[in-house]
Amino acid sequence: MVVGGDAAGMSAASQARRLMGTDELEIVAFERGRFTSYSACGIPYWVGGAVVERDRLIARTAEEHRARGIDLRLRTEVTELDLARQRVRARDLESGEEYWTGFDRLVLATGARPVRPPLPGIDAPGVHGVQTLGDGQALLDTLAVTPGRRAVVVGAGYIGVEMAEALMNRGYEVTVLNRGEQPMATLDPDMGRIVHASMDGLGITTVGRADVTEIRTGPDGRVRAVVAGDLEYPADVVVLGVGVEPETSLARAAGLPLGAYGGLLTDLSMRVRGQENVWAGGDCVEVLDLVSGRERHIPLGTHANKHGQVIGANVGGGYGTFPGVVGTAVSKVCSLEIARTGLRERDARAVGLRFVTVTVESTSRAGYYPGAAPMTVKMLAERRTGRLLGVQIVGREGAAKRVDIAAVALTAGMTVEQVTALDLGYAPPFSPVWDPVQVAARKAVAAVREAG
Repeated sequence: MVVGGDAAGMSAASQARRLMGTDELEIVAFERGRFTSYSACGIPYWVGGAVVERDRLIARTAEEHRARGIDLRLRTEVTELDLARQRVRARDLESGEEYWTGFDRLVLATGARPVRPPLPGIDAPGVHGVQTLGDGQALLDTLAVTPGRRAVVVGAGYIGVEMAEALMNRGYEVTVLNRGEQPMATLDPDMGRIVHASMDGLGITTVGRADVTEIRTGPDGRVRAVVAGDLEYPADVVVLGVGVEPETSLARAAGLPLGAYGGLLTDLSMRVRGQENVWAGGDCVEVLDLVSGRERHIPLGTHANKHGQVIGANVGGGYGTFPGVVGTAVSKVCSLEIARTGLRERDARAVGLRFVTVTVESTSRAGYYPGAAPMTVKMLAERRTGRLLGVQIVGREGAAKRVDIAAVALTAGMTVEQVTALDLGYAPPFSPVWDPVQVAARKAVAAVREAG
């Protein structure tokens, strides 16, 4: 039985079905939404018009899953887990009917829910969170009937900056209100400052230290402004991008183990700790950070699909493990690319690591080759050993995916000196002779030696 019909849940179901035939394994999957197996990461690009059709974001339809022998029940919400009797209570959201269904093996893939601050006016028409395809459709429906062209995005993380770009592409005047001093809290503030300047240069007004206290409405009940401090920002539409948290209310009520971030705790096989027949994956779990050695909540579709593959293998009679992550993520706002992997400075301090940092300016191609674009690379290395701890990159075309070099190096536990010796591809259209990541690594080697 699978609870949650998106990336982790349906990946698990599909993998288990590949390993076991329909006579050996019955699979029932519950999904409270109207869609399954879709790319939530693609929603901002659909809203912005880069992806024209909603269905292009759907990897596999409900009909395709059913054709493979998976009993997928859409618009059906699981309301209770009875682990002692190995059954769940489900409610059909169309008819209201409730019923119990038994299981031998349970997969929890309940995802994450958008943080929705308890502010006055937060539920007013025109205020949108963007987490599901249904959320994206609701926002597009609002944009289609909204006469004004002023948009306020609350929050400047990945969703916030991506939605700012999407709304700007739709012709809106966009203001981003961020509680922190700089956008992209997944970066250190000095790198966030570069993002801030670039967003302002693109025509997106970015306001730091803006603690939103109220969403004001007009006589018609619709949103008209967002209040932060002593200032009021006019708005015809508001998009919430203040992050997500694990959707583990069912798990909590059932007494399953949760971590510091509220996510489910599993072992390497993605089996819920202390449970024989319960697995969990996707945005509802916490995973091991291979650099810090601690559990973290990192809600990404890449992880969710891998979790599903591991769970499906184990449930379907095979074997698989998920060793952990290094925290790699990329994003963009218009032509600006943003990437990070490993630890930020505050992450390293939190786990008691002593470190050095270096920052270099480089280009995406050989400086003399047409189209060479600037990029900034920041690197952290452990002071005593020279072990690579983290990399952040902000730049134009060709910048973001370079973070994958650092992600592999972090996973392998490499030192910055070893990174300088990597045999990376080179030709003037693709890179300078020294790749920007290796330029930063060379500077980090010098900083480690200078630090003794």
